[in-house]
Amino acid sequence: MVQYSPAALDAGFSALSDATRRGILEQLGKDDASITQLAERFGMTLTGMKKHVGVLERAGLVTSRKVGRVRTCRLGPRRLEREGEWIEHYRQMLAERLDSLEAFLERTKE
Repeated sequence: MVQYSPAALDAGFSALSDATRRGILEQLGKDDASITQLAERFGMTLTGMKKHVGVLERAGLVTSRKVGRVRTCRLGPRRLEREGEWIEHYRQMLAERLDSLEAFLERTKE
């Protein structure tokens, strides 16, 4: 079995658990944006948007850089590989169990 860092997975899944943060990732996938632009886009206060961006930064999904008074955000270097691998591992395990159940049910029909 592949080993995963629980803290890293928790941070990634926690960051993705909020619809606004998923929307921020989608928006940043199109183009970099300032905190102000993101706040306006999502109808939020600057403080609220900074908190969301902070969660995404701690998960490694977003980076931000301050130039003068403007903090610009962009997608981070991590692209959810760990989360995808974790999901795929459990998807395969579930598929194997369902295949076993199907085979059992076929045998009991006879």
